[in-house]
Amino acid sequence: METLAAKHVSDSLTEQIQFVFDNHLNGQGRVFGGQLAAWIDVVAGVVARRHCNHNVTTAEIDSLQFKSPVYSNTAIVMRGKITYVGNTSMEVRVDSFVEDLSGERRLVNTAYLVEVALDENQKPTSVPGLILETFQEKAEWEAGQKRREMRQRRRLEAY
Repeated sequence: METLAAKHVSDSLTEQIQFVFDNHLNGQGRVFGGQLAAWIDVVAGVVARRHCNHNVTTAEIDSLQFKSPVYSNTAIVMRGKITYVGNTSMEVRVDSFVEDLSGERRLVNTAYLVEVALDENQKPTSVPGLILETFQEKAEWEAGQKRREMRQRRRLEAY
């Protein structure tokens, strides 16, 4: 099996900005949750591709916590990073912020997604390890291990 060079969290860090228009709103005049989930999924896919240098597929959206509503004519800044890697999978955290005209950001959503690297035959393939440099990166890794164990338990229990 091929040994891949580990990468830093910063190597795949991704930020995307999306403006919210009226066509992105639900009946209550707030951004449609499915629209935000789609944008988050794109960011997570870019992060994972940058980490593993392969195409990826989303295997799971583990957590999608909406902290406050988002309205029309606002900028959403989504910031994604690798938090944990397995053999063929990567956990990606995407934080979404509303950015006001002064540049101040307010967290509105945190999501964890599991992305799987695919080879040229669309089969899972190995991913590089992750170099943890900061206390926060190490804490995210440990939390990612716990989330992975919970996901495995849910699969076994068909939950």
